[in-house]
Formats: sequence, structure tokens, C-alpha cells
Amino acid sequence: MLLPRPVEGAEGPYDAGYLPRLQMTFHPVEEPITEPVAKLGGDPVWLGEPCWPVHPDTGEPLDFIGQFPVPAEVGEPRRMAYLFLSYDDYETGGSDPEDGESVLLIQPGGRVPAFASIGAAGTKGRSLWRFGPDDEQVPVQFRIDMAPVPEEAERGPGDPGEEGHGTVGVHGHLGGKPAYPDWAGVEAPWRFFFRIGGMEDDGPYFLNFAYGAGFAYLSPDRLEGRFSWEAA
Repeated sequence: MLLPRPVEGAEGPYDAGYLPRLQMTFHPVEEPITEPVAKLGGDPVWLGEPCWPVHPDTGEPLDFIGQFPVPAEVGEPRRMAYLFLSYDDYETGGSDPEDGESVLLIQPGGRVPAFASIGAAGTKGRSLWRFGPDDEQVPVQFRIDMAPVPEEAERGPGDPGEEGHGTVGVHGHLGGKPAYPDWAGVEAPWRFFFRIGGMEDDGPYFLNFAYGAGFAYLSPDRLEGRFSWEAA
């Protein structure tokens, strides 16, 4: 799989820290994905010891949202980033990147953020879901395909294919230069990693970002992550 690589000169979350920019499209699957590849939903395919975050106040396991390949230099080991978010009465956690309601874990060899609460061995929560009939919460899983975009074609949140919020369409990107509704949720030296759009009640998955988008960030050594969302 083609991965973005770190670039020279990036200093913070407003720079293109990794190139090329890869547009993400989501494809529903009939069988569970059990390989360490990019995906939304299902079970995490750990590259290290299972490490499921819980809510720092309630102790409830966070929802597993998806896993994403970490940009790498030639010869570096394959690493994955695992995104977990809380959910409570239509509210998706993650508006604050360091309150423990959003946790982005890196494996193997990554650092668990100091604010993250990790459940006991064997802890397992639910995965990404959508609303079904009678507000039933139905688990979903998507394969993420990625395709490079020429640097001169870089765009912000209004990527082609997003307007329909279909099950297959561009609804985010990994690497490249970010475009925030307002400002980044973190400061330097954190580097922009990927963007994923929220989905409301009738979408193929449910993430309440107040019609905005979520943004993931990596430390300069790519061993620790942050995530926060911003309303439109």
C-alpha cells in the first residue's frame, strides 16, 4: 500500500507534514476485515497487545472507530493508528483532544497518551455503527481505499463525492495540507495526520461532529496520536 512519507519543513498542524495526500473512499464489506489494513468499524486488528481505552469518568469502553496506516520512511516497521471515541446520547466525544473521550493509539512501539484510561486485560467495547429502524444501533464495517492526489489538486473539506454522504465516496483524506472549519485542535509540534467527515442520523455510519469533521494528529516521531473534531 502506498503511504504518505514525512516531508521536510513541517512544524505544526497547519503544514502538510506527510505527502502525497491520499483521498479515502469507504466501501461496505460483507466479511469482517481481519488484516492490519485501513478500515472503519469491526474489531481492531492489533499489531501489539490489545489496549482498549475506557471513558475516564465512567469506565465504559470507548467505541472503536477505525484503524489507519501510519506514514513511514523507507525501511521503518509497519504501524497502525487505532481511533476510539466515546458516545453518550447522540454526542460523540472528541471535541477536546486531551480529555480522554478520544484516544488515538499507535502500535507497535507507540506511546499511550498520559490522559488515556486503558481498560483491564480483556476489555472490549463496541465498534462503529449506524442508526437502523427504531433507532437501533447497527454495527458497520468499511474497507478504506486510498488514492493519491496531485499536490496542485489539493482541496479542503469540499472534496468531490462528499456532498451525497454515500456509502462509497470521498469523505476524508490522509496526509496533505489540512483545511479546518476554524482552527486546529492542537498546537505545534503535532502534525496533521488525517481527516474524516462526520455523519448524521441517515448516514452509513454515525459520528456526530456537529456537521463538521474530525482531525487526527501525530507527534513528530509518529509514536503518539491526538484526535479532535470541529463543528462546521
